[in-house]
Amino acid sequence: MKRGDTRVVILAGGVSSRMKSPSAEGRLDPELVKQAEEGTKGMISVGEGGRPFIDYQLYNMKKAGIDDVVIVVGEKDEVLRQYYGLKDRDNEFHGLRITYAIQRIPEGRSKPMGTVDALFQALLVRSDWKRGDFIVCNSDNLYSVRVFTMLLDCDAPNALIDYDRSGLEFAETRIAQFGITKKDKDGYLLEIVEKPPLEELERLRGADGTLRVSMNIFRLNYEMIFNPLRDCPESPVRHEKELVTAVTAMVKLYPRSLKALPLKEHVPDLTYKDDIAVTSQYLREHYPTLDW
Repeated sequence: MKRGDTRVVILAGGVSSRMKSPSAEGRLDPELVKQAEEGTKGMISVGEGGRPFIDYQLYNMKKAGIDDVVIVVGEKDEVLRQYYGLKDRDNEFHGLRITYAIQRIPEGRSKPMGTVDALFQALLVRSDWKRGDFIVCNSDNLYSVRVFTMLLDCDAPNALIDYDRSGLEFAETRIAQFGITKKDKDGYLLEIVEKPPLEELERLRGADGTLRVSMNIFRLNYEMIFNPLRDCPESPVRHEKELVTAVTAMVKLYPRSLKALPLKEHVPDLTYKDDIAVTSQYLREHYPTLDW
């Protein structure tokens, strides 16, 4: 079986507006508060010795066999570049090659155009990825080695990790914000349903009674996703172009092309200031050292 291409796009170009909201705990180190309010979430020093969150993502990627990484950054993000390398392309970091794609804020807006625009900028930078595939994921989630391995080893043209909602260690109000995956009888994605009403939620349960959600990590075929990204409409609610919309459009163009891979495990998340202490504790317990 041919393995997927060992490439990843990390979406780190957003303005992290939720991270800038006040902490309910109110006991954070002032330096971490400053990082949370001024920089990208993935560069917050949550690890031992001030190690940034993205280091742990890259570590898991490398352990799964990935070697080619594009990080989508904001146009004014110098902190990330200072850490991972100043070249636009092929910065060496523990055996990984790191390239940057820039996501700009259009004139008249206070934030970028969303995850679709971020990924589209990455694909424009990496036109050499055509006729291949890549993994795309958030910068504020820590996906496991197993997750990357499952995506690389899947023999469908496209894939996503289909998380069992009961395995996610978040408050119910938070999990309710995640998109529910709707599949056919063979496990191919039909659509991702955002915030369905309660009556529809029950209909979206699998045959085993499980509700499954997307945590925004996919393996995508470059040529299948390119036009859906280019042509994606702006969300009338969030006024951004959202990756879930483009992926749903892609599976309508190419039915039975995206396999949903079921998995039950937690995904550490760094969305709000109150996640910082929880994430730091998780990393101390599960990643005492990184043996690159």
